[in-house]
Amino acid sequence: MSQQPSTVAYQIMWNRLISVVEEQAQALVRTAFSTSVREAGDLSAGVYDVQGRMLAQAVTGTPGHVNAMADALAHFIRRIGRENIFEGDVYLTNDPWEGTGHLHDFTMVTPSFHKGVLVGFFACTAHVVDVGGRGFGADGASVYEEGLYIPILKFAERGQVDETLIRIVRGNVREPDQLVGDLYALATCNEIGHRRLIDMLQEFGLADLEGIAAFIFENSRRATLEKIAALPRMSADGEMTVDGFDSPITLKVRLTISEDRILSDFAGSSGLDKKGINCPLVYAKAYACYALKCAIAPEIPNNAASLKPFEISAPVNTIVNALHPAPVALRHIIGHFVPDVVYGALDKILPGVVPAEGAGCLCNFQLSLRPRSDAVAPADARRSEVLIFNSGGAGARPAFDGLNATAFPSGVMTMPIEATEHAGPVIIWRKELRPDSGGAGQQRGGLGQFMEVGARDGHEFDFQAMFDRVHHPARGRRGGGMGAPTLIARDDGEPMRGKGKQFVPHGRRVVLALPGGAGYGAPSDRDRAAVMRDLARGYITAEVAAQDYGLSEGDIAAVETALREGSDLT
Repeated sequence: MSQQPSTVAYQIMWNRLISVVEEQAQALVRTAFSTSVREAGDLSAGVYDVQGRMLAQAVTGTPGHVNAMADALAHFIRRIGRENIFEGDVYLTNDPWEGTGHLHDFTMVTPSFHKGVLVGFFACTAHVVDVGGRGFGADGASVYEEGLYIPILKFAERGQVDETLIRIVRGNVREPDQLVGDLYALATCNEIGHRRLIDMLQEFGLADLEGIAAFIFENSRRATLEKIAALPRMSADGEMTVDGFDSPITLKVRLTISEDRILSDFAGSSGLDKKGINCPLVYAKAYACYALKCAIAPEIPNNAASLKPFEISAPVNTIVNALHPAPVALRHIIGHFVPDVVYGALDKILPGVVPAEGAGCLCNFQLSLRPRSDAVAPADARRSEVLIFNSGGAGARPAFDGLNATAFPSGVMTMPIEATEHAGPVIIWRKELRPDSGGAGQQRGGLGQFMEVGARDGHEFDFQAMFDRVHHPARGRRGGGMGAPTLIARDDGEPMRGKGKQFVPHGRRVVLALPGGAGYGAPSDRDRAAVMRDLARGYITAEVAAQDYGLSEGDIAAVETALREGSDLT
């Protein structure tokens, strides 16, 4: 009879599983066609046991994807049927309610067999640039307008790709080569994970994952419950208002901490919106769980057991529990505000732990470029879809300033200008930090960005705006100041909306000021040297240094002199 592995051996195997799925994710980054994956890291990867429970997730990726994907495996197993799971199969969907929240995310699942026996599953998700329909934006009135829908089905059976499916995909999207390339990248990503898992099983002499799964789940469950048991038994409410599409949206949560669970109840939140900013519960749940884990148990790895004590509920057909066929293309806008709402409640229970509000949702936009229509276009003018990921500032933390131009809670990266301009006939004329955009406080909010975007000569474009914080900027905590709001207009002064498709004629540009994070604590308590350093770095202007922080004329003059003389104040 084989000897049971020791605790140390199991811990080594657990770490190995995490490295396996990280290599899985990096394979997707290296092979994906979409810039949203290659440059921004808008993806997730994970390994699951035979019951579909997540064992480990990659560090690379977004919490919205990975936490939603944790719930998706059960749908795949149910839809495919265990009797139809074969070695060499690959399964696919972009179902918003059984995947990760909207049609632009494709989730791929691959069963992993060892010596002819099913031992687990690998899954990965990636955001793709185009799925047809109206294009990526909030303008749709139902999910049917938002693009191609693929229910859970087999991308490949016993190693044979479904060519009919590939033809259907190609016939319904604007960038067929890009999307099909991404689908094959997803399949390859899972295959890499499978190979590394088999190597691990052979190295440790394991027939399956049952032993290591039990070890992971038991230790994660116990560690998470210990963290929750140490918290006060109480309830608190959080609430915030965001722009919405045509009218403001209110998000409400009641947080209740029990001995062995934390319940987040979103009753009282706004109902469905007519446009595509509605959020399926699976995505709202993903970010509510993420927010609580960050604050309460950040060091415990993400898996089915460490997520289970965080329970999420919301009335059906509220903005955070949208049912089919609600439009959900920009579900991330609402989903990314969920952590700030949860933190508004948690701050009343655990003061001095959570950050101030930040920009929240990503400051994304997509350009649909085409040859100019007002005159003869150059011969090299072409159609192209270019999705650009950007971030405002993060909220200040109790002991640290907010991060500049950093996406919290999504964690995706801002796309480099070079990669964006390589993807299509786009020119980024300006991209720099926005002074004075971070809310004043003992800890300053993170800065947003200035951007100026146009097309190469001979092109016009539709600009799909996906912004918030235009009318409702980030709020400070514990006396901190508000972050700066989002500003958007054409370079000729023509105003533009924060959301929706808007035409930009040949020769015109879009000018953007992305929002800042809010401050934490009273500005009067900020360290004088930190204020002078911010002034020297250009993070704040002399006016703000004097008005918000009380910096004297002498200190301001000293900073200006030091900068002229080349002294280092930064």
